[in-house]
Amino acid sequence: MSIILLLMVAVAAFNIVSTLIMVVTDKRSDIAILKTQGLTSPAVMGIFVVLGTVIGVFGTLLGSLGGVLLALNVAKLVKAVEDTFGFKFLSAQVYYISDLPSKLMWGDVYVIASMAFLLTVLATLYPAWQAAKVNPAEVLRYE
Repeated sequence: MSIILLLMVAVAAFNIVSTLIMVVTDKRSDIAILKTQGLTSPAVMGIFVVLGTVIGVFGTLLGSLGGVLLALNVAKLVKAVEDTFGFKFLSAQVYYISDLPSKLMWGDVYVIASMAFLLTVLATLYPAWQAAKVNPAEVLRYE
């Protein structure tokens, strides 16, 4: 289960990379103007690393909280879905189990949340590097 969750986190990290690349592409002229006013390349890189890290912190916190709440209340949610739609979610006639077991393992929560945060921080590096490489002369030539 941890591997599946880590793969889901990796997909989310790629989403952060693509979002930040789009932001860098959209803000090229703004980055160029800031660089002509004296902002250094490491400072530009730092801005985008902070932006991606903030996205990662909020995403990790919300995802962890949602996952813990779901794991603690999965039996109640399954019963509510069964009562609402009038069918048995795990029918004993079809499956070997008739209920959905859930055991919250805090060690796994910590590992997945830590890996999620680490992957989001790593995912910010490439777009931040691309932003730092913006050449003001090339970008502003056609503005």
